[in-house]
Amino acid sequence: MKPRRWIAPALVAAVLAATVMAYRHPAVMIQLSEQVWACFG
Repeated sequence: MKPRRWIAPALVAAVLAATVMAYRHPAVMIQLSEQVWACFG
């Protein structure tokens, strides 16, 4: 039994929670998409 088996599920849960919180604020998503677009433009 590995003692650090909870790290991966906790990391996935944190990423999903951050995604849900970001979608609750559309301005954050717009700013993020503009920053990503600026990398390629």
